[in-house]
Amino acid sequence: MVERSIAWLTRGNRRVRHRGISRNNAWLQLRIAGLNLRRLLNLGLTTYKGSWALA
Repeated sequence: MVERSIAWLTRGNRRVRHRGISRNNAWLQLRIAGLNLRRLLNLGLTTYKGSWALA
């Protein structure tokens, strides 16, 4: 299951973009954060009285 998750996150990118583990890890974390944000927005993430809420 872990392999499928990583393959889905790196869709279309078979080679790593940067040299070194730390830079590739930073890229992967940024990609995951973007996907999580997109998912939350699709679930109805909005601001409500200065804080975040799911509608």
